[in-house]
Amino acid sequence: MSIIQDFLRYNRQVILPEIGEAGQEKLKKAKVLVIGAGGLGCPVLQYLAPAGVGTIGIVDFDTIEIHNLHRQILYTENQVGLSKALTAKETVEKLNPLIAVQAFEEKLTAENAEKIIADFDIVVDGSDNFSTRYLVNDTCVILKKPLVYGSILGFEGQIAVFNHQGSKNLRDLFPQPPNPKDVPNCSFNGVLGTLPGMIGTMMAHETLKLIIGLPGLKNELILYKTLDWSFVKLTF
Repeated sequence: MSIIQDFLRYNRQVILPEIGEAGQEKLKKAKVLVIGAGGLGCPVLQYLAPAGVGTIGIVDFDTIEIHNLHRQILYTENQVGLSKALTAKETVEKLNPLIAVQAFEEKLTAENAEKIIADFDIVVDGSDNFSTRYLVNDTCVILKKPLVYGSILGFEGQIAVFNHQGSKNLRDLFPQPPNPKDVPNCSFNGVLGTLPGMIGTMMAHETLKLIIGLPGLKNELILYKTLDWSFVKLTF
């Protein structure tokens, strides 16, 4: 891509003194893996791609269902039944045809996690279950990869950055996953569609800051309660 094309597409962020041409070049060279193309993954992808993140990976083995559509706004009704990873890839490529997008249409497991994650600089976890979250965390620790973490339930969300420049990881905050019997099942606990949009956008924002080298979360967990708009930052 030429310098003129770069300027025309990205100039509204390049003119920020905190970003500039050097920051945009960092974005262009960055490789970010997004785990899950669902409620959180969709807004993450929608903002990383237009910002110019040069290589984006998408991991999701699921298919689009009608009940996804109120919050997973990368998809439309005529795509119900199609692969989330492949459909998200196609949409993201339309958002920014100047970047590279890889789709991993498979479930992340102990057998393939290191192989998939190894090729990326930063991992963004938008998964919806604790087994995957801990697998992603532990793999990032082994491979020394920064991890942007987010979770949602009802009207509340959480965000943190783990394993970045010596910072703590998920197990430092929550050493063990909870008993599955005590965990709310996503199939029976709802979420207002705007919440994953807000939390996912914040995750994307934190990811872009990591790439550029701007100050971000370190050993901090944000708790965001949208019913009363309370915003708490906990240090751990």
